[in-house]
Amino acid sequence: MGSQIIGFVNADQKFLPISKCRILYALYLMTNDFDKLVKQSRSIEYHIYEGTGALDPDMQQLLQEAMLASATAHAPYSHFCVGAALLLEDGSIVRGSNQENAAYPSGLCAERVAFFSAGSQHHGKKIVKAAVIAHPAGKEDRLVAASPCAACLQVMLEYETIQQQPIPFLFVGEPGKYYMLDSVADFLPFGFGAEDLIAAGR
Repeated sequence: MGSQIIGFVNADQKFLPISKCRILYALYLMTNDFDKLVKQSRSIEYHIYEGTGALDPDMQQLLQEAMLASATAHAPYSHFCVGAALLLEDGSIVRGSNQENAAYPSGLCAERVAFFSAGSQHHGKKIVKAAVIAHPAGKEDRLVAASPCAACLQVMLEYETIQQQPIPFLFVGEPGKYYMLDSVADFLPFGFGAEDLIAAGR
């Protein structure tokens, strides 16, 4: 019969199973730098608008549509109403609002509601621009700073990648100011996409 290695004995005469040895070796490879360390940095550019008057007509309309969308928010737990609005290439407007659930993870943010609606109801139509606003429930005149969460950014990046066209995105920053990025990808410099799955399968 052949023999099989099931572990090793270390310097302290303690037996280590083979599975633990593999983990320790992997940690050794991770913590011992055999190559030089290179530091890099990435920066993004974004526009700041002081008031809505400086925005183009499309973005002004999207802010109004996002406000209307926030009225349909189901937010009995956070009392935080969010509205999103998308402009499609054919001129259509798609709205979305946050929909919460007693089982918290089951809810959806306004951005994903809007993007999924566009994808299912206006299949194949490119998203030209997007905007989002947020305010405490019952206080529509008090907009608060709210950028998209990571899950929403990942979803929006997927749509932007599919259509191969940047989606300018507007949201409320400091009080009275609006921030706009020229592309959703600017939010996620290390975004995950289909090409990563393909690379992993090789």
